[in-house]
Amino acid sequence: VAPGSRCLLLLLLLGILGAPALGDPGPLEDVVIDRYYIPKICLREAQMGDFIRYHYNGTFKDGKKFDSSYDRGATVAGVVGVGRLITGMDRGLQGMCVNERRHLIVPPHLGYGSIGVAGLIPPDATLYFDVVMLDIWNKNDKLQITTLSKPERCNRTVENSDFVRYHYNGTLLDGTPFDSSYSKGSTYDTYVGTGWLIKGMDQGLLGMCAGEKRSIIIPPFLAYGEKGYGTVIPPQASLVFSVLLVDFHNPKDGVFLEHLEVPASCRRRAVTGDFVRYHYNGTLMDGTLFDSSYSRNQTYNTYIGKGYIIPGMDQGLQGVCMGEQRRVVIPPHLAYGENGAGDKIPGSAVLIFDVHVIDFHNPADPVEIETVFRPEGCNVTTRNRDFVRYHYNCSLLDGTRLFSSHDYEKPQEVTLGANKVIEGLNSGLLDMCAGERRVLIVPPHLGHGESGARGVPGSAVLRFEVELISMEEGVPEGYLFIWHGEPPASLYEEMDLNKDGGIPADEFSTFIKTQVAEGKGRLMPSSDPEKVIADMFRNQDRNQDGKITPDELKLKSDEDQEKIHEEL
Repeated sequence: VAPGSRCLLLLLLLGILGAPALGDPGPLEDVVIDRYYIPKICLREAQMGDFIRYHYNGTFKDGKKFDSSYDRGATVAGVVGVGRLITGMDRGLQGMCVNERRHLIVPPHLGYGSIGVAGLIPPDATLYFDVVMLDIWNKNDKLQITTLSKPERCNRTVENSDFVRYHYNGTLLDGTPFDSSYSKGSTYDTYVGTGWLIKGMDQGLLGMCAGEKRSIIIPPFLAYGEKGYGTVIPPQASLVFSVLLVDFHNPKDGVFLEHLEVPASCRRRAVTGDFVRYHYNGTLMDGTLFDSSYSRNQTYNTYIGKGYIIPGMDQGLQGVCMGEQRRVVIPPHLAYGENGAGDKIPGSAVLIFDVHVIDFHNPADPVEIETVFRPEGCNVTTRNRDFVRYHYNCSLLDGTRLFSSHDYEKPQEVTLGANKVIEGLNSGLLDMCAGERRVLIVPPHLGHGESGARGVPGSAVLRFEVELISMEEGVPEGYLFIWHGEPPASLYEEMDLNKDGGIPADEFSTFIKTQVAEGKGRLMPSSDPEKVIADMFRNQDRNQDGKITPDELKLKSDEDQEKIHEEL
């Protein structure tokens, strides 16, 4: 061994122990070893043929320093027990643990003997070394992988060509940190098995589940080898990575669906062009919540298959049932890609949506009518302009109760076709018999539309349970009273009951009620016939003097004919 290299190796031996502490026992026959610090955990001891890295200070008996790796700012690396070090150092380093500290006293015949090292170590010098072991590895070493924690559920593990996002802390074998993704505030994102990582990390990530934590110890020949990396990773350094796999995907991945809860009855499934209302929780693969419709207390409403939402969700909502709960796992190339979105969705993130479909419809949908009960001998059914009384319960398709006529003393009353109720309910009440019960499904374009109404969400599909209590035949639009036959030829004279040449309100009311009672005509159905008669009187009392004169009295059919002539 060259004197210079031997000197360097000798310097590695801990010489601070010094003779004064031991007294002067006379010439030493072997190396004196003082293991003054032994780590509590020692996973490995240096054996003959192992490659080691260590720091040292070398002194003489009087404490004078002759060499130090610390002063050079670089650790010493070499193979132990094969004659590349001075014999005393070879013996003194064997059996050391990483982070162990030793004082070594090397007698001259195990050091540089009677020759010494010119200008540095005199002949027959006893050498004192203070050594700390930093790294141990062997060319036969393999990757050491320890699973620290693993999710109970793991449907898939990392394979070559997958794109991974992970956090890590990187240290040398002695615990010295050299890098951390946490300090950068972002995951490390890369492909596995394509040469973008050191070999040891490429291998160490294989088989991991999202959310799994591993300790990966990588020998130098699977890391940065003889060159090291910059100023933070020395040559021939073993590396220890504590890794948390945040998520991963493959560029060939499609949308993954998991059907969490599907209603037993699913008569219809959503297709492209349908408008869907749904609640969702959006999380990353590590469980971090990035968005939720529940937090806003409002469903997300959109068309599917038309590009209004990310492609993965467009695909993931196809075929859903009303009331279904579904998990949609979307790879980044079908979500927000490499750029992410805002400060909550990182670039290249896999997204998981837990979706609850409230309802959906198509803009072309009619009212869906299901007859629950229809009385026998049903010959008379409702038409537009009929006056009907009915009970109803109104709810959303998820069962949320909105309104009910049973909350009031009387049934609901309305004239059909008079724009007094939503179009879908009006349609659902047509062609019903008294006593008939129906279930109506009303799409929003026939209900309360995109804006909704008080208590009704926008774009909501409504479910009505209706029961027709009674019906009264109506009159044509614009009429308050119609004759069943021809009106009297001398209508005014018959209406002027006291023959005084004027018809006050009481005479008018008495005459109309008589016609109705005798079946000669009928009023517009209403819950307040007196109001209808009063409206008729006001229409005829054109100068509003409290009585109708012969010139003022006109049938509506005659009025309509006069308007036509005027227009002509």
